[in-house]
Amino acid sequence: MTTAVIRPTQSIAGYTSASRKMPFLVQVWMMSRRSLVTMFRDPAAIIPGLILGVFFLVIYEASLGGAAQFFLRGQSYLGFILPLSVISTALSGAGIAGQAVIRDIDSGYFDKLLLTPISRAALLLAPMIAAALVLVLQSSAVVVVGILLGLEPATGWLGVLTLLGYALLIGVALAGLIVGIALRTNSASATSGASFLFFPLTFLTATFTPKELLTGWLKVAAQWNPITYILEACRSLLNIGWEPQVLFTGLWVSLVVCVITFAFAYFSLRARTQRR
Repeated sequence: MTTAVIRPTQSIAGYTSASRKMPFLVQVWMMSRRSLVTMFRDPAAIIPGLILGVFFLVIYEASLGGAAQFFLRGQSYLGFILPLSVISTALSGAGIAGQAVIRDIDSGYFDKLLLTPISRAALLLAPMIAAALVLVLQSSAVVVVGILLGLEPATGWLGVLTLLGYALLIGVALAGLIVGIALRTNSASATSGASFLFFPLTFLTATFTPKELLTGWLKVAAQWNPITYILEACRSLLNIGWEPQVLFTGLWVSLVVCVITFAFAYFSLRARTQRR
């Protein structure tokens, strides 16, 4: 009589050998959910970005809202400046993804994940998507504050949802850059400071006035700045209406930036594994 021997499935860092057959999207979902739980356990990392976005919205509207009638031709300055608050929130909050990676590296959990058959792309996308979802929640709060201040979106609630879609792409793009820096430097301080290096990008664009009013070197910088086209797409949703060409330009620029920053994160991971 033969006896069947059942061997327990070995588990590494919470993942079984069955993950070799686990679909890629399921891997991304599982790792993203874990990253979200980890991020929400540290509210101190989430709240500052929300406060910063609301602060910029209220201050800019109070100080420049009255003067906007001279260059916006009856458009709402709230609708003009709110996308900039979303960008500012993304810049300040992108470090959440990098800090999550740093914590996993310091605890040794990241190296354990590298020993599992989980996809390297899923391993990188997880903190990026989680940080982007946090940005969507923060952006939703900023939009609510804007509506309380009198914002009336030209495209209605569907336009607001589209705006949050752009926020999601912005969050993925910026988080990919910070994750790559975290993997390159393995330093919490360098990762935290990296996001602030990109704040100047928000001022090298049509920050407070339409792009048509810019002149000289600032106009040239704005034309090459990808944030310009994302801002224009979001502003058209809130102030003008459905402009397919503007929205499409903002979409493909967002996607290109996402691909570039993900590639940077991926090659940073390869460089890290080769150093070991």
